[in-house]
Amino acid sequence: MTASSSRHGLPGARLLFTDLDGSLLDHETYDWSPAAGWLDRLREDGVPVIPVTSKTRSELLTLRQTLTLTNTPFVAENGAVVGLPAAWCHARLERSPGPDGLVIRTLGVDIGFIRQRLAVWRERLDVRFTPMSEIPLDDLVAFTGLDEAQARLARMREGSEPLIWHDDDDRLEAFRAGLAGDGLRLVRGGRFWHATGESDKGQAVNWLTERYEALRGVRPLTLALGDGPNDIAMLEAVDQAVVIRGRHGLQVSPHQPALYRSRESGPSGWVEGVEHWWGQGERRIAPMPMASGNDDNDAENVSP
Repeated sequence: MTASSSRHGLPGARLLFTDLDGSLLDHETYDWSPAAGWLDRLREDGVPVIPVTSKTRSELLTLRQTLTLTNTPFVAENGAVVGLPAAWCHARLERSPGPDGLVIRTLGVDIGFIRQRLAVWRERLDVRFTPMSEIPLDDLVAFTGLDEAQARLARMREGSEPLIWHDDDDRLEAFRAGLAGDGLRLVRGGRFWHATGESDKGQAVNWLTERYEALRGVRPLTLALGDGPNDIAMLEAVDQAVVIRGRHGLQVSPHQPALYRSRESGPSGWVEGVEHWWGQGERRIAPMPMASGNDDNDAENVSP
């Protein structure tokens, strides 16, 4: 863990938190190559790039190797699971790392309880939805664009259950209220609704930021990038934020004074957002003019 960064003009301690699907990874192809240059630069400068995603721990163990992010933590299942490499562990707080070199902290609710309550409320309210665990593998592959091996990893949930909602909005609110009585909630992602506990991406980001400060003795400048409603808590928990133009048509409106909205989507929008906040000379891209329509991604950008 590096406390300061200056090789490429990024002074001071910094942390970058990023959503994956639709943000660092293309929504359809999962390509991340447009961001490769910035990932290299941040790694050389010692700036941790921390995935904060709805993906499972099993999915991330392979993906973080592909992205060369094995020395940084990760947040899985929308904040339910945090993986810590050795440099982020506190000798008095964490047990010995597992075979993969990681200490896993569970911030959410056990998946068995979540699935049990989903079944109870589906029967009690007679609502229609399909949990990921019940989607046939071939259908899951077609719906997500993952290959079969990746789809199997996506099903290995620990603290959240994605689901596809088939009923109307009024019944969704009744379902949401029922889950709330069990200490559970629904969070909207790009493809799925996610049933989870009270943990969220923002709480996990705060936890990791505080951990960094405790270990290094310095408060880092934090940046987060995301494209979906489930990213809002994360975008509100940092110093600077980027809403990446989504392809899902969902509104993403965090209460965040230091906010930039990208013109591009996916990894190209990710690069645009990082350039805006941390580009050469700390320059700022001029605010994008308001569009005539109501597309939330065309809202005016705000920079301090």
